[in-house]
Amino acid sequence: MLINFCIPCLLGLEGFIADELRQLEAQNVQAENGRVLFSGDENILARINICSRFAERVQIVVGSFTAKTFEELFQGTKALEWEQWISSRDAFPVKGYSINSTLFSVRDCQAIIKKAVVERLKSKYGVSWFEETGPVHQIQFSFNKDVVTLLLDTSGAGLHKRGYRPQSNMAPIKETLAASLCAASRLRPYHTLYDPMCGSGTILIEGALMAMNIAPGLKRNFSCDRWEQLDRSIWAREKERARDLEKRDCDFFAIGSDVSAETVELAKLNASQAGVSDKIKFSVADIKDFKGETEKGTLICNPPYGERLLDIEEANRLYRTMGKVFERKHGWSYTVISPSETFEQEFGRKADKRRKLYNGMIKCQVYMYFK
Repeated sequence: MLINFCIPCLLGLEGFIADELRQLEAQNVQAENGRVLFSGDENILARINICSRFAERVQIVVGSFTAKTFEELFQGTKALEWEQWISSRDAFPVKGYSINSTLFSVRDCQAIIKKAVVERLKSKYGVSWFEETGPVHQIQFSFNKDVVTLLLDTSGAGLHKRGYRPQSNMAPIKETLAASLCAASRLRPYHTLYDPMCGSGTILIEGALMAMNIAPGLKRNFSCDRWEQLDRSIWAREKERARDLEKRDCDFFAIGSDVSAETVELAKLNASQAGVSDKIKFSVADIKDFKGETEKGTLICNPPYGERLLDIEEANRLYRTMGKVFERKHGWSYTVISPSETFEQEFGRKADKRRKLYNGMIKCQVYMYFK
């Protein structure tokens, strides 16, 4: 059975996700602003949840229609085949948002959608009351210009929660964004990756997982792996498939440092939890003392900045220091994510390439130096 899916994503990640989906054998991949649509079977559903480095969550598209009145919303929702995914025992809470639409009250939309799904399931199961004690089937809705899309979340906790980072420093970068920076930097299994402001080690860990082709979701569960509507055996099969594709004997190595000894210990713990500690060396060091240990290097960092940890002037001093120690030399590339529009001026030279990404709600630029 072919299922239609949607992956909502941070602006700027659509291309990474679309390319990844094609590599994972998804069909009909279509990147749009803030989301990527695709289709596939139950195996693809499990595979994307387990293997995606960039996706935040995987949603089943139950249906989409125009609704300008509550009656249209009720009837359109009731017409969809909810019984295909929700049993008489399952829990099915509703949440969502509305943008530029006639029906703008999220609370009212929640109530109408819930009522419509209940009425549909009542007629299919011949029951008058749903205890909702079974597995959670989170219904999500999005209203945009009067078009409502109704979805079922299959992931549960966001896919950035790999399971290796129970603790983090004050302002951690999301695992999905860290992986995207590695992809943008064209990290390869034979590269040496550096992060001289490594914080809790996320960029280095994601780089190691990518280089060794270790699926990021192998150590966690997903809400839909308990759904009776899906074959339970697909999860074991897809995890075994992912393990067969690992390349743990690659030449990749990572070197990370941070000015805080406590933070470095946390990064070591996270790397150990992720199973990649043998591929990463950590040390306590100040950025002003940075010097590459290898002839070639791929450096990626997420420096603290005004909206995150430092005030603007402190951040600018840091950028000037980076410009001095990140020397232009053959075989080296530098990738820095920052919200600063004057980063290049402070750093001392224009980037060879720039791309826009969001770090949470903060609009950033990724400055890339490789010439």
